[in-house]
Amino acid sequence: MKKEICRISITNNWLGDEYIFYENGTIKRIYDNHSMSSNVTEWLEPGQISKLNKDKLVKSCPEELKEQVMHILDYP
Repeated sequence: MKKEICRISITNNWLGDEYIFYENGTIKRIYDNHSMSSNVTEWLEPGQISKLNKDKLVKSCPEELKEQVMHILDYP
């Protein structure tokens, strides 16, 4: 089983958008497309996440985990 580092939500409206980071470097995203399509799950590579969303994730990340999450995101 993968060990979770943290969960970061970058929701800015009523639709959910949560990223889960794991110690093995994998990233899971759980999000809502619309009210009839919720909790959609996808596994992402860092290159699939926009610069804007990476900025939001790093900004919302707990300070003590920021370095680890930035490394997983391949964030500059």
